[in-house]
Amino acid sequence: MAGSGSGPPGEAPGFVPQKEIAYNKLLPYGDRLEAEASRLLAQIKGNLGRAVQLQELWPGGLFWTRKLSTYIRLYGRKFSKEDHVLFIKLLYELVTIPKLEISMMQGFARLLINLLKKKELLSRDDLELPWRPLYEMLERILYSKTEHLGLNWFPNSVESVLKTLVKSCRPYFPENASMEMLDEWRPLMCPFDVTMQKAITYFELFLPTSLPPELQHKGFKLWFDEFIGLWFSVQNLPQWEGHLVNLFARLATDNIGYIDWDPYVPKIFTRILRSLNLPVGSGQVLVPRFLTNAYDIGHAVMWITAMMGGPSKLVQKHLSGLFNSIASFYHPSNNGRWLNKLMKLLQRLPSSVVRRLHRERYKKKTWLTPVPDSHKLTDQDVTDFVECIIQPVLLAMFSKTGSLEAAQALQNLALMRPELVIPPVLEKTYPALETLTEPHQLTATLSCVIGVSRSLVSGGKWFPEGPTHMLPLLMRALPGVDPNDFSKCMITFQFIATFSTLVPLVDCSSVLQERDDLTKVERELCSATAEFEDFVLQFMDRCFGLIESSTLEQTREETETEKMTHLESLVELGLSSTFSTILTQCSKEIFKVALEKVFNFAVSNIFETRVAGRMVADMCRAAVKCCPEESLKLFVPHCCSVITHLTINDDVLHDEELDKELLWNLQLLSEITRVDGKKLLPYREQLVKILQRTLHLTCKQGYILSCNLLHHLLRSTTLIYPTEYCSVPGGFDKPLSEYFPIKDWGKPGDLWNLNIQWHVPSSKEITFAYYLLDSFLQPELTKLEHYANGKQEMSRDDVQQCLTIVHNCLIGSGNILPPLKGERINHRETMARVIRKLLHYILDNSEDDTKSLFLIIKIIGDLLQFQGSHKHEFDSRWKSFNLVKKSMENRLRGKKQHIRALLIDRVMLQHELRTLTVEGCEYKNIHQDMIRDLLCLSTSSYGQVRNKAQQAFFTALGTYNFCCRDIIPLVLEFLRPDRHDVTQQQFKGALYCLLGNHTGICLANLHDWDCIVQTWPAIVSSGLSKAMSLEKPSIVRLFDDLAEKIHRQYETIGLDFSVPEKCVEIAILMQKAKNPSASGMMLSSEEIQLGIQRQKEKNAEALQNYENLINMLLNCVNQRNLPWKFEHIGIGFLSLLLRDDRVLPVHAIRFFVQCLNHDAIVVRKMAISAVAGILKQLKRTHKKVSICPYEVSGVPKPSSIQAGDRPDNQWLHFDSESLPKTKQAWESCCFVEKTHWGYYTWPQNMVVYASAEQQPKLGRRREELLEAEQIIYDHFSDPKFVEQLIKFLSLEDRKGKDKFNPRRFCLFKGIFRNFDDAFLPVLKPHLEHLVADSHESTQRCVAEIIAGLIRGSKHWTFEKVEKLWKLLCPLLRTALSNITVETYNDWGTCIATSCESRDPRKLHWLFELLLESPLSGEGGSFVDACRLYVLQGGLAQQEWRVPELLHRLLKYLEPKLTQVYKNVRERIGSVLTYIFMIDVSLPNTAPTKSPHVHEFTTRILEKLKPLMEVDEEIQNHVMEENGVGEQDERTQGIKLLKTILKWLMASAGRSFSTAVTEQLQLLPLFFKIAPVENDNSYDELKRDAKMCLSLMSQGLLYPQQVPLVLQVLKQTARSSSWHAKYTILTYLQTMVFYNLFIFLNNEEAVNDIRWLVIKLLEDEQLEVREMAATTLSGLLQCNFLTMDSPVQAHFEQLCKTRLPKKRKRDLGTVVDTIPSADLVKRHAGVLGLSACILSSPYDVPTWMPQLLMDLSAHLNDPQPIEMTVKKTLSNFRRTHHDNWQEHKQQFTDDQLLVLTDLLVSPCYYA
Repeated sequence: MAGSGSGPPGEAPGFVPQKEIAYNKLLPYGDRLEAEASRLLAQIKGNLGRAVQLQELWPGGLFWTRKLSTYIRLYGRKFSKEDHVLFIKLLYELVTIPKLEISMMQGFARLLINLLKKKELLSRDDLELPWRPLYEMLERILYSKTEHLGLNWFPNSVESVLKTLVKSCRPYFPENASMEMLDEWRPLMCPFDVTMQKAITYFELFLPTSLPPELQHKGFKLWFDEFIGLWFSVQNLPQWEGHLVNLFARLATDNIGYIDWDPYVPKIFTRILRSLNLPVGSGQVLVPRFLTNAYDIGHAVMWITAMMGGPSKLVQKHLSGLFNSIASFYHPSNNGRWLNKLMKLLQRLPSSVVRRLHRERYKKKTWLTPVPDSHKLTDQDVTDFVECIIQPVLLAMFSKTGSLEAAQALQNLALMRPELVIPPVLEKTYPALETLTEPHQLTATLSCVIGVSRSLVSGGKWFPEGPTHMLPLLMRALPGVDPNDFSKCMITFQFIATFSTLVPLVDCSSVLQERDDLTKVERELCSATAEFEDFVLQFMDRCFGLIESSTLEQTREETETEKMTHLESLVELGLSSTFSTILTQCSKEIFKVALEKVFNFAVSNIFETRVAGRMVADMCRAAVKCCPEESLKLFVPHCCSVITHLTINDDVLHDEELDKELLWNLQLLSEITRVDGKKLLPYREQLVKILQRTLHLTCKQGYILSCNLLHHLLRSTTLIYPTEYCSVPGGFDKPLSEYFPIKDWGKPGDLWNLNIQWHVPSSKEITFAYYLLDSFLQPELTKLEHYANGKQEMSRDDVQQCLTIVHNCLIGSGNILPPLKGERINHRETMARVIRKLLHYILDNSEDDTKSLFLIIKIIGDLLQFQGSHKHEFDSRWKSFNLVKKSMENRLRGKKQHIRALLIDRVMLQHELRTLTVEGCEYKNIHQDMIRDLLCLSTSSYGQVRNKAQQAFFTALGTYNFCCRDIIPLVLEFLRPDRHDVTQQQFKGALYCLLGNHTGICLANLHDWDCIVQTWPAIVSSGLSKAMSLEKPSIVRLFDDLAEKIHRQYETIGLDFSVPEKCVEIAILMQKAKNPSASGMMLSSEEIQLGIQRQKEKNAEALQNYENLINMLLNCVNQRNLPWKFEHIGIGFLSLLLRDDRVLPVHAIRFFVQCLNHDAIVVRKMAISAVAGILKQLKRTHKKVSICPYEVSGVPKPSSIQAGDRPDNQWLHFDSESLPKTKQAWESCCFVEKTHWGYYTWPQNMVVYASAEQQPKLGRRREELLEAEQIIYDHFSDPKFVEQLIKFLSLEDRKGKDKFNPRRFCLFKGIFRNFDDAFLPVLKPHLEHLVADSHESTQRCVAEIIAGLIRGSKHWTFEKVEKLWKLLCPLLRTALSNITVETYNDWGTCIATSCESRDPRKLHWLFELLLESPLSGEGGSFVDACRLYVLQGGLAQQEWRVPELLHRLLKYLEPKLTQVYKNVRERIGSVLTYIFMIDVSLPNTAPTKSPHVHEFTTRILEKLKPLMEVDEEIQNHVMEENGVGEQDERTQGIKLLKTILKWLMASAGRSFSTAVTEQLQLLPLFFKIAPVENDNSYDELKRDAKMCLSLMSQGLLYPQQVPLVLQVLKQTARSSSWHAKYTILTYLQTMVFYNLFIFLNNEEAVNDIRWLVIKLLEDEQLEVREMAATTLSGLLQCNFLTMDSPVQAHFEQLCKTRLPKKRKRDLGTVVDTIPSADLVKRHAGVLGLSACILSSPYDVPTWMPQLLMDLSAHLNDPQPIEMTVKKTLSNFRRTHHDNWQEHKQQFTDDQLLVLTDLLVSPCYYA
């Protein structure tokens, strides 16, 4: 954009700026900005450097970093490269300060992200940033160990800020970073563990992919093969798979042309297609995980785009395949939850390709790796891409979700290939403009044409005839201006406005006589432009019609509605902006005619002023704005004379209701004065006369209109604004001989020759403005002052009139009145003084005059803020500017190729941004007074006044830094319990002031000790205030909201504000940097010492505040008579104050421990969390030592990476031969607690806990404890306290909803960790008593305690642990035998929690106990199932480290697989999943020592042989009771099969790989069993088989498995059971679609499938034939098979099969029902043709008509053929009905005759 070289030279700043905002140079005062910016930059550098050296992060550091963000907002990156690097380094050091308060960290991070945003500005040579500090920060915050205990409170936004920060720093990581990261995170890659997700997330976030080609061996080449191998071998979409895809997408984008993707393409596309989760076939069961973990479409699109191009064209081939296969899903008649994804795909792909083309062809070269020429997209590539995507886009135009996505896609596609994109869109648009019955079609097509408008109008070499469509489109769109259809009206306005902005509306037809060098298209355009005038006039007529129809609503007159309805105001906006655009773009001639017309319309009618009047006045204003001189000549004299004439009589001035004509003329006059101020000066006498006449009308409507006139006059003369927005600088009124407008159609503005015509107030205008203020404002202020002093009586209406005039003067002249200082006398200061006096007078004497108070609030707000524009108006204009920019930009070219009007708008916004960013408004006494006035109004006794004042109050608080501290004590005054004069209204008002609005600051919760110390105790104590009543629901709700907001927004506030040495060094460099030299002197060492001293004091003060706050809250909570609600709020506040860097003060600990037995359950819950946190604070650190795993195992380090069971991690396995069962063995054993260590690789530095004697002392006596620990010790040693606690803990909270509670578990874990077995004696009797009681809540309670015991005993000595298990084993046995439906979940959680992150050798007692005999049958089937569940919980946590136990369990279970009970079967299925989970087929993974699936499956197949060999239907004739029914092999087989089905279903969603080869051999059996119809009354076996097939068919296949599956299918197709054949076909449909490209990549497989389907078409069973036809049609539709002539010929041949003659039968004989072979063949042929026809439901390919004719010949064949033909024809009719007009053209007349005959033939009624 504006680099150093481009653009007009300004004052050279002595350095090359990195990148400035180009628009600043175009401002009328642009030349002043150089000096201003240098001055500011010098200040920022100097002061930021000082603040950091003085260790003053707050307020200094924060204040100056904010200044820097503002500087970037106003001037861009206008500093030298050296400064840029220094800023980044300083902020990087600041962000990574370990103890930095989180809100500051976020502030610094956001600025740093902004500084790093444009990565092309700094190359890797300019800047290098370390990666480790960021990683440590993410680890500390995102994976915080203390956050879940409530010791740290992070805001929700922190995650996205940190991730964006890493993304921004990533390009600058050192070249060795990749290797270091791999070493750091590879050890976490254990696929069964949550750490896998963490590792891959880190890799995705951190791995640098933009290294230059010569460094790629240190970048992606280190990991690419490993990760892509991992991705291809995982089949079941675990959570981390999506992150890998994101990483590959980024890698591909950064390294186009350096990676050969071809070998992976079929797999990549298959996975992307699967990830869309499209429905296939009927009765499909989706695995829920596929929905939640699906890929992010944005990244998939990035990846596809980056792989396109290059020599092989493979990606384009697959992309076409992808769109062919999903095209029919885009048809508007389809809808489902998958639709959003498909639409996103459509919208993002074109924009992504455009971005890539821009990068390759237009973007400035930067240091980033360029795309090699061999892989750049060629024109042919682009054409192929557009052709493959255009069909779906055209279908999506009318989608149910709206046409937005399609319009965006078309906009980008039209930039690339207008000739392919625009004609089909126009083909749909012309008919849509003609139709009256389908409004949706019209809005959809128009929004798409708006998208392609720029490409259409500019024509260009690809599509020269484009512009000729513009006029016909405009003319046909006019009827859309329709008062009856709002949305049509709006889209038409947008459509007309868009085209008028792009094209000069100039009649060029005369050029045809003068020039003969025009092209054909130019000649055509010239003659067409003669219609422009006609178009403008017709448009105006339409608008007048619209206005008149809105006037007719006479009911308006009676009802006093000031406002228009929302819809009307939108129409008004659309109308005025469209009209103004048209007039701006008109030639002088057309403008004159239009002006005449609008003037006559306005003058010859009288409009009511609320709706119609506003619209007409808007149209007049638009006209006046375009050519002020001519227009004012018409309008001003007319209006003035009418008004003067109507107000000649003085009585009028006092009328309550004014004449309509007078009102309308006032309205018109007030609107047309919103023009260039210089052109108004000639009329000033007339206008001032009108003001003098009308400002004091009694009628409110009248004086308000007059005030508007005053307001607009002031604004027009005092503001800076552009005066024209024409699309060509200088306008169009040049003679056609010199200037040929057609050349400018769709032309972008040129940023450096914009020639903006500015209105800058001249001295005459300023004089006039001050004259107006003196004449009209001064008298009002004098009047009000007299009234406030009691010297003059005024009615309320008069006061309101005065205030209205004052307010209008203020917002008219805000620009020339300097901000309030409190000294110099100017109008703003006088206003402030008078209004404050008046306010106090009204509050004392007539507080119920709320209307005056409303006005006063407005005036105070504007006095404080208003400098010429309002923030909210600016925001909405910025938003709409961005919308328009998006809808019209040219992303392909880039480089600000916007139309001129848009560029002018952007410059204007830049000007407004500068006026709004008033420098950190100084806070003077006058401001303080006014904010106090607002506070006073915010606590008024009138609700509406309070409401309005509070909004103004919050805005003011946001503007003035540091005023919050000043105002908080005043707000809290109202809450003081010792004050008796506070009303309820004041009380509520004060609470609202504390609460804040949803955007601004919340006074109750500023992140600052000084404020919280005041507010929190005050909120709690306010419970004792007289004004507080819990009877009023509004007050109760307020307190709830306050407490909720504080809890939601609280972030841990820092206690330590020290600045590390590294920051200080950079700060010194910054102060020394030149260009511009930093302002201020270098600091002396004394000053620096003083700074360090001050910083230490600050830390001490923060700590003091922290303790004071806790003491005050404790005192508040303990006050007598405090209502319970406030006690709870106070305890809630206290629990927010737990931290991980300070232990809570002792009396607070005592308070929380006592609260464990509080009466209220809310308090008990808070106390449990708090005490668990306190125990964490008191935890003593355990010493760790490094070990070398290779020495422990005695095996050398392997040379390459190999995951899984290796000799060097063997020693981690559970081995019953060498369990630590003695003290000595225990102490010499090297325990590794975390499960993932050693699975993939070992960490660089492997640490384990040191031996017992080096750890903190166990079994301490009371006197050895700290004071805080003694409190806990005393309470938990007290039997009474414990008894009460257990009683409370075993109560039920919500019946049936209670679950195992991790908070309580943490509490007990902490107790047993910190005090080892000190409290066991007190607890033991309770545990024994609880275990025996089988109630749900007591069982849950004991499960929580036991889990806490087992986990808390981590560091106990062997004797203590052994004793513990002696106590626990009997307890657990009892518990497991008493297990019930309600409690088995809790016990499962208990055992799983106990085993989590613990070395299995430490828990051998537990595993032995669980494995004793899970299926003993005692206690019935249910207990068996529960025990298995509990066992599974324990083993699953241990993952790969217990192969011996898994083998034992499998061996135990295998004979028991023929279980009769369903619940046990289901549980066994689930347990089997976990047993085989460890057997994964991942790359570089050694075969596991745990059980293998394929061995197990082989054994099962052996047992199922008896079922395989029989051919008849398998019925489920096993009775559910045992012993009945013959126990032969078959029955056993069926029972076994049921369990196996449960296992396969369970593992479909959980394991990493879908079916292994051996499992495919079970398919024939399932095909036989699965039922054909959807019927739920089937028995379990059949339902499961069906479900299992559905899940297996969706599985992802490896290419080498394809032949095996097909083998099985072919074999089944030969079987005699028609059920099996039918089921194969349904299986086939889903399998092929879900593995589409893997099949397409294998030609043999495609032929096999074709053969299979065609063979089954000739099956003798009717159902099979019909299903085969459906399957064939589906495969044709998703372009898996193609419709080629041999296939067609084959079917036609079959159709010609002769049928045997019907024999004349005796009436008595039974009809011969077995179809002859010939009939079957003939039916097969007909079905084949029918399949071909139904495979194109939405279009008519060339071969279709002939096939329909062939088909119709069979209409009179015997059944079932006749039925098939009828069905096909009726389906054809249904799907082609919508676009029949278009489809008709594919048929010849004869064919149409036959067809019409068929479709409405009598055979329907036969």
